[in-house]
This record gives sequence, C-alpha cells and structure tokens, in this order.
Amino acid sequence: MSQPVLRREASSSHQVVPTDDGAKLAVTVHRPNGYASGATVLLSHGWAAGRAGWRPVTRRLLDLGHTVVAYDQRGHGESSLGSEPIAIPRLGNDLASILAQADADGVILVGHSGGGFAALSYAIGHAADARRRLRGLALLATAAHDQDTKPAEVRMMGSGLFSSALSLPALGRRMLRQTMGTWVNPAALETHRRLFAATPGPVRAACFSSTRGMDQRPGLRTITCPTVVLAGDSDTVIAPKLGQAVADAIPQSRYELLPGAGHMLPLERPGRIAAVIDDLVHSG
Repeated sequence: MSQPVLRREASSSHQVVPTDDGAKLAVTVHRPNGYASGATVLLSHGWAAGRAGWRPVTRRLLDLGHTVVAYDQRGHGESSLGSEPIAIPRLGNDLASILAQADADGVILVGHSGGGFAALSYAIGHAADARRRLRGLALLATAAHDQDTKPAEVRMMGSGLFSSALSLPALGRRMLRQTMGTWVNPAALETHRRLFAATPGPVRAACFSSTRGMDQRPGLRTITCPTVVLAGDSDTVIAPKLGQAVADAIPQSRYELLPGAGHMLPLERPGRIAAVIDDLVHSG
C-alpha cells in the first residue's frame, strides 16, 4: 500500500515591490514550516493570469520543502501599472526588482508563456545579476521569437464585448477551452477563465501587442544556468517547436514534450512542473 502524502503546513506573507517607474508589484512569499531545502522558487505567470494560477504548483513545491515566491505581473491582479508601457524588457526589469528585494541567491526562476518572455528578458538583460542569483531556469509553454499577435486579436483582447463574454462562466470556459489539452479538469478551466476575465481588457491588449517583433534568440547562449523547457504537444497558443528552439540555443538546457498537454501547463501538469523544479534544485 502506498504511503499517504504528508502535507506540510505553510505560512504566507504579502509584500509590495516598487519599480523604478512607479508600479507596485504584489508579491506573496510561501514558506514551508519545518524542513526546508533552502531553495527559493520564483514563479512568473503569463498574460491574463495571476498568482492564483500557480496554486497547484505551489502546494506541491511546499510539500517538497521549497520556499515559493509568486507575484502578479504589472496590471494584473493586485499589481498596478507604472509610467512605462508594458514591454518585454520592462517585465524583465520588474523581475530584477523582485529578486533584488528578495535578496536571494540559488533561485529557481520559472516562467510560463508571457512569464517566460519576462524570465528570458531578465536572464539576458541582467546577465551578471542572473549568473549570481539563478540556480536554474524552467520555461513552460514559451518562446523567444515569432509572437507577432495579429492586430485583430489584440483588438479583441481589449474589447468590452470579449470581456463581457468571458464574465459568463459557461461561455467563457467554452471560449478558452482550446488553450488546454486533450483532457481538461473543469476546475482548472474555470480558474483559467476567472483569471482571464479579471484582467482588464487594456492590459490584455497591451500584453499581447508587446511581443510584436520580439526576438530574444541572440541572447539565449549567454544564459549559463541549467534550464528545462517544457511544452505541451497539444499547445495551440505557442507552437511546441518554438520551445524546442529555445532549448537548442541555451547551453545547459533540455527539452521535454508533454503528451496531451496544452498551453496552460501550471494548471494542467502541476505535478510534472514541481518534479522538474525539484530536480533543478538537487542537480544544480
């Protein structure tokens, strides 16, 4: 008979990290009580998501004894917008601000989708700081280029009609169903809908337009920490081959394709993500 999983009690604290352009980033730090590995895991979510989207991953990481730092990207959740427009370098700078306030070394940085764009921007644009602070990097359903969102889709993301449709649970879930893989947990899909609907339309539009012309490939070879790139083979949002290209270019990197998974890996495959992060901690 298998042994039951021991769920460790955890404590959480909330912080606000100011940026140099006046944004205030909402951060939650989760600490396991008792045994701790000494590793800190920083989670960076994608567009129209938030800290709540990491809960399944966070629970598993706490059970493994890791400290978890999760934040809302600017304009999402409880984080405000600053004076600068949303842009990939700006989001990389936001990550640098969070790491500076945490003052932690040996960090595993995890980025999903747009959070992966931000993680790459930080690792490339703040290379010296990243070499000092990062123990490993996990990139989930993300890319370094070829994210030129069509103008019509950007307009849709910002439209009031789209926001109204998302606010209707059944219709909103139906609209977002294609972002997930072949088998969908209804509760996970509803979490995805709520986060998407809660993100202001102008923020969604700004995020999706911010990647036009993005090409971080030239800097990928400067990333020196061990890296794992995960992609779902049923991802219709970011083509899995783009994740493969990222893994091919980062020197200490490996690529893993998850059968049946779509784009929302933190909600679809939290167990696998937690295991990959734990491997990065103990192999680094």
